Amino acid sequence: MELSCQFCRIVNGETSTKFLHEDNNLVVFKDIHPQAPVHLLIVSKKHIRSINDLEDDDREIVAEIIMAAKLMAQRHGISKSGYRLFFNVERGGGQVIFHLHLHLIGGW
Repeated sequence: MELSCQFCRIVNGETSTKFLHEDNNLVVFKDIHPQAPVHLLIVSKKHIRSINDLEDDDREIVAEIIMAAKLMAQRHGISKSGYRLFFNVERGGGQVIFHLHLHLIGGW
């Protein structure tokens, strides 16, 4: 855990963030600045700074993040109409919180 990382604090239950899903490797919650009717963040419990910091041992986490996105799209009724998944990587790619997370947006 990184002491200054907002997502580490959320993952560790140090905030009032409500989880929509949680398992051994990740949590899912609503983005506080949604860009769509459905805007969820799928966040690794392990502190991985960004895509650029992934190691071979992290493959399972990334696969689980993608599968959780599929499940959340189904649960939120947007799997058939369509949705967007994206990772922001580094400041130039729009990353603001440096902790691995996937955005799921849809519902327009």
